[in-house]
Amino acid sequence: MEILSFNTNPFGGVLVDPLTLPQDPHGFRSQLAYSMDEWIAEGYKVAWLEVPLDKSALVPVAVEAGFSYHHADESYLMMTNQLEQDSYIPPYATHYIGVGAVVVSENRELLVVSERYKFRGTRGPGYKLPGGALMPGEHLAEGIVREVLEETGIQSKFEALACFRHWHGYRYGKSDIYFVCRLSPLSHDITRQEEEIAECLWMPVADFLEDPQIGNFNKSIVKAALDHPGISPGDIEGYGDPKRFEFFLPNGQV
Repeated sequence: MEILSFNTNPFGGVLVDPLTLPQDPHGFRSQLAYSMDEWIAEGYKVAWLEVPLDKSALVPVAVEAGFSYHHADESYLMMTNQLEQDSYIPPYATHYIGVGAVVVSENRELLVVSERYKFRGTRGPGYKLPGGALMPGEHLAEGIVREVLEETGIQSKFEALACFRHWHGYRYGKSDIYFVCRLSPLSHDITRQEEEIAECLWMPVADFLEDPQIGNFNKSIVKAALDHPGISPGDIEGYGDPKRFEFFLPNGQV
């Protein structure tokens, strides 16, 4: 019998090639059992099995063989099996990353939005900073410029990372890190994103900080962005591809 096609990682893990998995669950059952015996004999510690959506019939077979769920995406389910007892299996991603923009004009006006969708007033009637979640593979400095443009139509330039909030108990039981960024506006005329944003305007900073309808959290992060220089995008020579790594340093210097 032929062993399942696989690669290995530096930690003694077996990574089964999802493109070569069979469609037939019956043939897969015997092939998987044979492969696991071979991997255990070779001293491998963990088997990683990525099951594409179009081969989901293989999932019950893998469960019978001792595999458990690790994580899933729209197109696949990742499963793992400890070939060696008590082998370490790293947990899946634990955090969401969000960004918020403090954009202040030369006239000391703050760019603010009011969301269209609020569940029974949970976020109140007040204004907040434009922003949102990062896209996969997106840098902070890129993501916040994109979010500001999408929600308000304002072109902007990233200046510094001002502060951040770490929060547990977010969506799907994960944690959330919200980075507050200071940006300078490159345009002034607002084009509101009608689907998500009910209102968007330039508000005097003093009015924002004194408005009783605006929460203390939003006021505090705006003060932090305005009163402190923050940390700026920088570079560490020789560290790696700048498309993969993003650094924030005092004055952008090493």
